[in-house]
Amino acid sequence: MIQNIPKFLYDKLLIQYGDEITKKIIQGLNSKRVVTLRANTLKTNIEKIKENLNDNKIQFNEVLWYKDALIIDNVDEKIIQELEIYKNGEIYLQSLSSMIPAIILNPKENENILDMTAAPGGKTTQMSALSNNNALITACEKNKIRLERLKYNIEKQGAKGINILNEDSRKLSNYFSFDKILLDAPCSGSGTLNLNDEKINRYFNEELVQKSQKIQCELLKKALTILKPNCEMVYSTCSILKEENENNLLKVLNNNVEIVSINEEIFEGVPLLPSNIKGTLTVCPNELYEGFFIAKLRKLR
Repeated sequence: MIQNIPKFLYDKLLIQYGDEITKKIIQGLNSKRVVTLRANTLKTNIEKIKENLNDNKIQFNEVLWYKDALIIDNVDEKIIQELEIYKNGEIYLQSLSSMIPAIILNPKENENILDMTAAPGGKTTQMSALSNNNALITACEKNKIRLERLKYNIEKQGAKGINILNEDSRKLSNYFSFDKILLDAPCSGSGTLNLNDEKINRYFNEELVQKSQKIQCELLKKALTILKPNCEMVYSTCSILKEENENNLLKVLNNNVEIVSINEEIFEGVPLLPSNIKGTLTVCPNELYEGFFIAKLRKLR
């Protein structure tokens, strides 16, 4: 361990980002993250949520780039979970970083959309809300326990038109065809680590990074196979390691797949790390944000 960080991770960050940015990343991973939430517009609106929080003397700040998201100032998750607006699905506790991919995908009414690794359902239900419950969403989850959590959240949030599949997305038939795909891929979680966890080396190691990279590449290739021509997908991870992010994209970019540049200016206030591929976003971890990577791709034909 170096400065409460596994040595292999420290070495990777140093090579990929340099000394100063690595120090910033470590500081961010050591920060205690605040509570953030999303108003579920399938059941309510942000103004009613603000009123409820004010009535319960819960302080909050708005998010510049997403009117339906709030940052909670003075209470922890347990207090929020005691509120009726939580119990009845009017809000969803979700990290700010994980709200970005669905916004970038921009789901629309009547589109046929695949969420390749959907549990626990935060992005699935967000896409339902963004499309006014009028998109046809296929939500895949291979783990049966996580599948039950996905079903629970979809029902609690009042999301409709979602076809839930207990399936490994890598095994989906190539006869499937989608207008848009969200691939929030399984990853090492390097952007969300708690460096104060004494057991960190038991679950976070180089083998996990390598295993994650293999699965990510397989999912990416499948996604691009079943994405319709002239259509777009979003690839995201909660990792800040280039092996799981830019390096994976470089393996699939060719004369039939291109990067669709994400406009950074839309996400005012989001702390960003340098990326090897122009037009992609790598979010730097801090007290407000988890480390995250987001890229949009277009299949040309």
